[in-house]
Amino acid sequence: MTYWLMKSEPEVFGIEHLRRKGVSSWDGVRNYQARNNLMAMAVGDRVLFYHSNAAPTGVAGEAEVVRRAYPDHTAWDTTSDYYDAKSTPEKPRWMMVDVRFVCVYPRIVTLEEIRSMPTLSDMVLVNNSRLSVQPVTSREFTIIQRQAAMPPAPAPATRAGRTAPRPSSRRSP
Repeated sequence: MTYWLMKSEPEVFGIEHLRRKGVSSWDGVRNYQARNNLMAMAVGDRVLFYHSNAAPTGVAGEAEVVRRAYPDHTAWDTTSDYYDAKSTPEKPRWMMVDVRFVCVYPRIVTLEEIRSMPTLSDMVLVNNSRLSVQPVTSREFTIIQRQAAMPPAPAPATRAGRTAPRPSSRRSP
């Protein structure tokens, strides 16, 4: 089994959209490196579902590849945002896979968190954050899963190095 990270804007197609649909094609990829990654996917590969262009950006859940790469027909649809006049049914340029919903994480593992973890410093996301479909190692996948199950990191300081006041653990007399 191979592991991947796939990005989508949650307002366009987020993890909740996939949950409702159950299975969906992953169309509209228009980057050759990302397309090649789609073509390398196999049925059963696991996917980290990443919300991009969101507040916060980060890994929101998981999916599983249920159909290998096949031509992305949206490239031939002149009404589609993903239309490409140079792609034809006879000579398709772009591919897509089908993915199945697996789970929504208890919380989003933010890009900020991922970047702050030395164990993830070699992750493609950290070094090439613009690539929409990218490989993930099994170790990175496991670290992200574990991080999603943990409480979020403490909030940053509010001003000039001061942290927000915490409630007292002492009881009033």
